[in-house]
Amino acid sequence: MSAQGTRAIDVARRAGIRFEVHAYAHDARSSLREGGRGYALEAVEALGIDAARVFKTIVVAVDGRLALAVVPADAEVDLKAVAEALGGRKAVVAPAAEAEKATGYVLGGISPLGTRRPLPVVVDASAEGFPTIHVSAGRRGLEIELAAADLVRLSSGRVAAIARRD
Repeated sequence: MSAQGTRAIDVARRAGIRFEVHAYAHDARSSLREGGRGYALEAVEALGIDAARVFKTIVVAVDGRLALAVVPADAEVDLKAVAEALGGRKAVVAPAAEAEKATGYVLGGISPLGTRRPLPVVVDASAEGFPTIHVSAGRRGLEIELAAADLVRLSSGRVAAIARRD
């Protein structure tokens, strides 16, 4: 593992892509369960970045198979669109324990890079509108900034319109 201590950063480093790591002081009260705005919006606020450029990684089950949906911090996952993008019929958000076990990361630190086992990845199409985006670097309070195309390539992912704003 790298000096930064995450598999996600190791994946980016080994690939030789351009990336930047941003750390901030994580507040345990930021989770929705604790009454906060959520981990991704905590990163937005702490780093002073546009919420449309910070992406959260949600573990979903599509027809019973786990996958990762990567959507903007200020959006929700359109589960029907994720299922369609992955050739399935129905998607649901995976239980937290299942998500953590499959990825090897804790909630709020789940990265689409360096997961314990390879999972299909779908990145919301809005990511392509920015020179770089931010995703979790594998730990709460740590973000990795990289080009969306690099994220898609390194995660063997695909791009589709999977975000919804209510």
